[in-house]
Amino acid sequence: MGLFKIFTLPVHTDDRFSLIPLEVEGQIDFPIKRVYAITNALRPTGQHAHKIEQECFICFQGEVTAEIDDGSGRREVKLQPGDAIYVGTYVWHHFKDFSPGCVLVALSSTNYNPERFDYIVDYEEFKKTTTDN
Repeated sequence: MGLFKIFTLPVHTDDRFSLIPLEVEGQIDFPIKRVYAITNALRPTGQHAHKIEQECFICFQGEVTAEIDDGSGRREVKLQPGDAIYVGTYVWHHFKDFSPGCVLVALSSTNYNPERFDYIVDYEEFKKTTTDN
């Protein structure tokens, strides 16, 4: 079973702007090698799990729903500004129901690899892998 956790970052708002700080040391338990953002999402992201990569997803603007399976069955987690989730190895995940203007930022433990050798993209294979571990 993979490790998955939900946490909330503080949102500091005044009459000028909102600020959502992330303290990398202490809140992120892996070395960050890549940062990317998902914006202007018109459809759900691809469903998959990773064998090696760990990720932390932070909602900075709007709302989005994460669908997660850490080996105990699928569940949905609604993310709003300041909400974050850690997705460890062997955690099935994808994102859907992006609100207009949603900004979802990901911190990754690996560099980008277009060959996707780290991915499990078949849900039945994922379920078999999690019952074998």
